[in-house]
Amino acid sequence: MFKFIKSSTNLDNWYEHPNYEIAFWGRSNVGKSSLLNAITGTRSLARVSKTPGRTQLLNFFENEYGAVIVDLPGYGYAKISNSQKLKMLDMINEYLLKRQNLKRLFVLIDARHGITKTDEEILDYLNQINQAFTLVFTKADKLKQKDKSALAKKIKIDSKRFGFTQYFIVSSETNFGINELTLYINDVLGGKDESAA
Repeated sequence: MFKFIKSSTNLDNWYEHPNYEIAFWGRSNVGKSSLLNAITGTRSLARVSKTPGRTQLLNFFENEYGAVIVDLPGYGYAKISNSQKLKMLDMINEYLLKRQNLKRLFVLIDARHGITKTDEEILDYLNQINQAFTLVFTKADKLKQKDKSALAKKIKIDSKRFGFTQYFIVSSETNFGINELTLYINDVLGGKDESAA
């Protein structure tokens, strides 16, 4: 079972461990906390809040097998000062550029909106720094059939532009796609199946 280890602001107080880790990033209110709770099978691992931008630190979680998940602050939230935004961006940039343990970054996209302009800027940046990433489209339960078809077409176009082949469409509410995503995460980390722990 995953447990909270610590929060961090910079490399001087990152959680030090010998294993690989994965990180989750996305727009504020994209459903990141709900997804973390769903894939770890823990209802209260990450705080689920109706207030976007709640996470403003790097939050480290670890299970008994040494697998580590990092919850990054969301981007695109307007109701914080510019100085706070810059501070968070610096913190995340430092993590992405210097964290040797980071095996893969999961970028969360709201399936109802697809890849937005802000998401595009993030994906362009990740490609510039050669950061491996996998897209996870959240809130699939909110989509109507016509929306699913439109999303599939848009993903096909966006995959060519941003150079991704691996992506997941999930719902934390119904658990749609959660098992497939969890198996992929286990494969990335080379760990045991958390759901069987």
